[in-house]
Amino acid sequence: MLVTEPSAVIAPESVLSPSEHWLNWKEIVGSAEPFLQAVSRNLGEQIQAFDQDIAAYAEYALTGQGKQLRPALVALSAGATGQMVDSHVLVAVIIEMVHLATLVHDDVMDEAEIRRGRPTLAANWGNEISVLLGDCLFAHALKLAASFPTPEICREVAAATNTVCAGEILQTQRRKNFELTRAEYFKVLQMKTGELFALSCDLGAYVSGAEAAQRTALRQYGLAIGTAYQVYDDCLDLFGSEALAGKSLGTDLAKGKMTLPMIWLLEKAQDGERTNVQKLVQSWEPRYFPLLLELLQTHGALEASRRAVHHYLHAARHSLSSLPESESRTSLLRLTDYLAQQIDALRSCSAG
Repeated sequence: MLVTEPSAVIAPESVLSPSEHWLNWKEIVGSAEPFLQAVSRNLGEQIQAFDQDIAAYAEYALTGQGKQLRPALVALSAGATGQMVDSHVLVAVIIEMVHLATLVHDDVMDEAEIRRGRPTLAANWGNEISVLLGDCLFAHALKLAASFPTPEICREVAAATNTVCAGEILQTQRRKNFELTRAEYFKVLQMKTGELFALSCDLGAYVSGAEAAQRTALRQYGLAIGTAYQVYDDCLDLFGSEALAGKSLGTDLAKGKMTLPMIWLLEKAQDGERTNVQKLVQSWEPRYFPLLLELLQTHGALEASRRAVHHYLHAARHSLSSLPESESRTSLLRLTDYLAQQIDALRSCSAG
């Protein structure tokens, strides 16, 4: 992996000063807004490529976008290394389609009912249709990637998709593995989430004609910020609220996924507490949550996870140091501040 896993969960704090106002997502990606709108339109147009009898499923999956993090990274990486062209839109559509396919499959595996504030595809139409629709999205994304005159993009997208799926398999294998190490956890995160962030940055720069060193720097940035984002998302599942997250929470515990807060708790708990935690997860029921949350808070699991997020955000910022000054580079830096404030805000949410 390009990003080193922290041996201890200790890291520099965010560069966001207390005097700065609360960062807004639209502020950060404001210059890329026309690009993101073009990506949304193009995704909507892809619905026509599906058989009319399944078009409704495809439309539901492709129009349930969130903040468009990955398309935004394509745009900002393009701007940080050159100029945006029409091909950047298609690259962003391909990556977003792969991402949406993984979400469809994730919701089946997690038995999630809510995603981005609405019922999941599986909740509406069942697991069988959802799994097959996810497969169709993967296949269509690769078909679009193959339309480029060079095989580089198709090869990179296929390799990244393989890595993401392999990461999901590893995570599934390690459910209820109470001996899971932090290094193993971060490896899975870099594979299943960091990889598509890295791909977005890399291909955004590639289509702009960036030099190899710039592509490498942006790929490292994407891998680091993607890993940080997934740690935050794992914390959100425990310490957030469905109103804040816009999706079903507690699904990690229900499936026995060992996320960083749980790994930390198992490391720090006394023998009796550790045995009790294992029993709770082995026979998980929602009514156990208050007790587990109390143990997580007692042992500082959220604070430790917050420091891990800051560690990766620091690595992401460092990766950009070799790039020339530009509005897009500044936006990439501010994106790390945005994520820092999101994880920091969980402290007040958890305390409440």
